Amino acid sequence: MTLTKYNPRRFAPNTFNHFFDRFFSDLDVAPVFNSFSPSVDVAETENSFEIQLSVPGMNKEDFKIDISDDRLTISGDRKFEKEDKGKNYRTVESQFGSFSRSFYLPDNVKRDKVSASYTNGILNVTIPKDKKKVLEQNIEVK
Repeated sequence: MTLTKYNPRRFAPNTFNHFFDRFFSDLDVAPVFNSFSPSVDVAETENSFEIQLSVPGMNKEDFKIDISDDRLTISGDRKFEKEDKGKNYRTVESQFGSFSRSFYLPDNVKRDKVSASYTNGILNVTIPKDKKKVLEQNIEVK
């Protein structure tokens, strides 16, 4: 008996061809190694912008964070480490490969004070605001 993802229509295919497609796709599952786009949460506080990327299974050395002009780019490469110790993968839903995410920065940030940390599969990037630069201005109509 093998462990596979539950699908209620697995045993009731829509067509005869679907039955064969499903049968052969279950026999050999290989992960896709091209690229992926990790989930991102962006938040703004009074003092900073915070970006969180969900990238489990990586090391902090696997990330590259660059600031060029008004754009912050976070990139990396998550490798699939297949162990041949009696494992026969039937389903691989984890995402592997290289990724790159870019974010435009507003003018009121301190580019030289950007910091990053990686804990429990979450990459946290903090971009402090420069309170001296004011982007909004109210103009009174006379």
